[in-house]
Amino acid sequence: MTTRDGPQDRYKAVWLIFFILGLGTLLPWNFFMTARQYFIDRLADPQNTSCLSNQTSVGTASELSYLQSMFDNFMTLCSMVPLLIFTCLNSFIHQRIPQQIRISGSLVAIGLVFLITAIMVKVTMEPLPFFVFTMVSIVFINSFGAMLQGSLFGLAGLLPASYTAPIMSGQGLAGIFAALAMIISISIGAQQPESYIGYFTTACLAIALAIFSYILLPRMDFFRYYSMKDKTEYRVYNAELETKRDLIKKDEPNGMEQNNSKIIPVHNPDEKPSVISIFKKLWVMAMSVCLVFTVTIGVFPSITAKVSTTLGKENKWDLYFISVSCFLIFNVFDWTGRSLTALFTWPGKDSCLLPVMVVLRVIFIPLFMLCNVQPRNHLPVIFSHDAWYIIFMIFFSISNGYLASLCMCFGPKKVLAHEAETAGAIMAFFLTLGLALGAAISFLFQILI
Repeated sequence: MTTRDGPQDRYKAVWLIFFILGLGTLLPWNFFMTARQYFIDRLADPQNTSCLSNQTSVGTASELSYLQSMFDNFMTLCSMVPLLIFTCLNSFIHQRIPQQIRISGSLVAIGLVFLITAIMVKVTMEPLPFFVFTMVSIVFINSFGAMLQGSLFGLAGLLPASYTAPIMSGQGLAGIFAALAMIISISIGAQQPESYIGYFTTACLAIALAIFSYILLPRMDFFRYYSMKDKTEYRVYNAELETKRDLIKKDEPNGMEQNNSKIIPVHNPDEKPSVISIFKKLWVMAMSVCLVFTVTIGVFPSITAKVSTTLGKENKWDLYFISVSCFLIFNVFDWTGRSLTALFTWPGKDSCLLPVMVVLRVIFIPLFMLCNVQPRNHLPVIFSHDAWYIIFMIFFSISNGYLASLCMCFGPKKVLAHEAETAGAIMAFFLTLGLALGAAISFLFQILI
């Protein structure tokens, strides 16, 4: 029954599979988000195409169409709202749709969307139909991604607690992988549309690797042992108790069995803990993780990706500025913040300092809005130099990863052991709620600038 009595995870194969599957959960969204320049270029008005073709990126406010200027906001909204809805739906459909269908089906669907996206690079479309097609693709990817993520964490729950870590690590590295793929694509193709065929095809290959890994998972003795044990442990334990009770009744005089057959109390898995009572215990952590992601998605990437370098368009740095300063730096330091929780967890789960630190992150909203965001109509540029933007991005991303991981770790620890699963589901809901709220208020921040 203990871990040492069961098979070992040889060569850390199961750990690696969960890492690859974790990579596959956030990789699709990161690939779409990092390729924003490709989508914005294709949304240019036909009369401005010739003007824009001689530039490395979209220029001033007068050159931007409405679809271009609002693309980041709609992209964030069309990703986070389906993520919230399908995260909630997954809690109902997981008992009706087998786990194999939910995970493999979601991966296949996401892979097909990327394949179609790669093909569409060579298909000429008007800006509005292309905009609608892109938003529908984002809705599909995040809907299936929500089911994939929820199912994957449920699958990891069958294994020892340490097997949630590779999922988190894979998710953290997904953004880094996407940003590096974009930088390589830019360096090879100089941002020509054809270079994005290879970019989106890379995502297809990554999804194919995740599908192949998931097919291998049931073949691993280590995984089979824990998945079977989880399903049958309670029934086997009760069957053993009943067998012992029957033997005692045969061997002992009438009336003695109650004293000799001491039944160890076991929590009945059919008992559903009260969601409201559990929420009362962890509401501070739930609201904290919600606020963390509301602030993050409120400005990233809808505001942060519109910052322009002060070195000028003719400088080669302009080609890589957003890919490096926005997406790569954010994902590297977000992953760093998540990893720091493995070394120390300060402040503690009962400390008032943690929610205070979460609230203080609101300061990043005006800081980024006062950077060299273009176009702008109302606010002045205070932090024009690239260095200010990069410094803000480092602290913004590392605090996002660290504080979000602390909240997600501490939430289930504030309840009883048999309530931990429900507590985790509550925390996941408030995390996605924060993503959706951030997507909604990003429109307000865009208007204020």
